[in-house]
Amino acid sequence: MARVLTPRAEDFPRWYQDLIAKAELADNGPVRGTMVIRPTGWAIWERMQAEMDARIKQAGSQNAYFPLFIPESYLRREATHVEGFSPELAVVTHGGGEQLAEPVVVRPTSETVIGEYMAKWVQSYRDLPLLLNQWANVVRWELRPRIFLRTSEFLWQEGHTAHATEADARDYARKILHEVYEDFMVSVLGIPVLVGRKTARERFAGATNTLTLEAMTGDGKALQMGTSHELGQNFARAFDIDYLSAEGRQELCWTTSWGSSTRMLGGLIMVHGDDDGLRVPPRLAPVQAHVMVVKSGEGVVEAAAKLRDALRDAGVRVGFDDRVDTPFGRRAVDAELKGYPVRIEVGPRDLAAGNVTLVRRIDGGKAPVPLADVVGTVTAALAAGQQSLYDDALAKRQAHTAEVGTLDQALDAAAGGWARLPWAAVGLDGETRANEVGVTVRCLVRPDGSVPDTDDEPGLIAILARSY
Repeated sequence: MARVLTPRAEDFPRWYQDLIAKAELADNGPVRGTMVIRPTGWAIWERMQAEMDARIKQAGSQNAYFPLFIPESYLRREATHVEGFSPELAVVTHGGGEQLAEPVVVRPTSETVIGEYMAKWVQSYRDLPLLLNQWANVVRWELRPRIFLRTSEFLWQEGHTAHATEADARDYARKILHEVYEDFMVSVLGIPVLVGRKTARERFAGATNTLTLEAMTGDGKALQMGTSHELGQNFARAFDIDYLSAEGRQELCWTTSWGSSTRMLGGLIMVHGDDDGLRVPPRLAPVQAHVMVVKSGEGVVEAAAKLRDALRDAGVRVGFDDRVDTPFGRRAVDAELKGYPVRIEVGPRDLAAGNVTLVRRIDGGKAPVPLADVVGTVTAALAAGQQSLYDDALAKRQAHTAEVGTLDQALDAAAGGWARLPWAAVGLDGETRANEVGVTVRCLVRPDGSVPDTDDEPGLIAILARSY
């Protein structure tokens, strides 16, 4: 099959841009840093939303919606928060042809506006925990935009919760981290994310603790796929989010926030894509099996339609292509680019022998299959493909993660992968030195890989890498 993408090994960023364009996932918007998500990309994002939304609701949160415009004074009420976001803010100073009495910020995140309303809605311990989530767009003025990874406007979900105790808030932040984000990314996206704790330098502005999920991309860099933050009582204090306890005392709440975004689409491309295009995990894929008529002939279209219906009845999400006026080679390349996990090619010659040709996108397999066996073979191929993508990504991460003992060794290893070394061998000074050469501490983990409770637990391991 003719190559239509720049090979990854030759120029990974160019390959990424080529794939987005030629798989018809997205396009650049008219304002620098914005993007237009095309139907193919949007269908994948909708599936991500549905899977994530179900898990968020299972965790007890309810969806709501808050304004896009936030009074500038709200952000200034939490000093660390506004300092962290100031370089990225888009501020509206005029509206309706007049200068506004107070500038408004285009939502970069919603801790402040949601905090304002939590203070109104929480009166007593009976109102807690208050568990909210919203699906929205946010704006962070990006200096070096890249579609899906860093854009000035992007889509996400952001959860915000208020709790009576620090322990309850901490437990909920971890519940989201593991039961929502990690479960979705591993079991649906097929991405073996590394879960850990951010250093103080990398922590979300205004948080007391940030938990992260990091994926290794095809070129050995790190990509932050989602975060869950403990905010302590910082925002509760700034916005007077308090409650009357069962003992009759007025107490400050403990709050959390957590988010994942269209960056996950970028991660999907960079982790699973190959030189022929996108490879979509079957559990995520809007089209799991794509039935294609190779060329017209007696009974061919009818047989293809019958297969489509049988697969649909078996619970498979099916695409159907009978555009015989378009060359089959062009259509096959398009299906490869868009990453449909399984293709069923129906042509007169195979059909005469009672077969169709089944093409597996994930491992590249291609073989004739008897008509009677198509449904069973497809469902088995989908399950195998899902596992194969995860296994391949995990094997790559393990092969490109170096165990080292010094910061110099870690910086060398970060040229083509990740480095693991004792946090004590890095420290704050080492983190500064790494940052100066474009390497960051992605997270801290315990030696057994679990998430630490504090930054200063003995024996912590630091993960260093270059990142997107």
